[in-house]
Amino acid sequence: MLYGIMADIVVLVHLAFVIFAVLGGILIAWRRWIMWLHIPAFLWAFWIELTGGICPLTPLENWFRISAGQGGYQGDFFAAYLLPLLYPAGLTRKIQTLLAFLVIVINVSAYGVIFYRGYRK
Repeated sequence: MLYGIMADIVVLVHLAFVIFAVLGGILIAWRRWIMWLHIPAFLWAFWIELTGGICPLTPLENWFRISAGQGGYQGDFFAAYLLPLLYPAGLTRKIQTLLAFLVIVINVSAYGVIFYRGYRK
């Protein structure tokens, strides 16, 4: 039971990281120091999606699930949890590359707007 709970905690941390990586640029309007946490996060997310890599949290979750007798899954966190919410079909490299660049576009846009407004003041 403990391993199952730990796997669920890893999923929540992973989801929070993904949300922060994609939308965290908005938070720098509130606190500028968040930028120093956010830039490495969104660059990591970009790199993982662009290269088709596996985030270290995915094997950790799988290990907890297997240890709990639940069985792991193939692929990455995005394919296992988020893709079914966004796309009913499977994750392809083309979609994964598009998502990688979407992370960059969203965050560069957020940073641009925030810094432009700060520059104008």
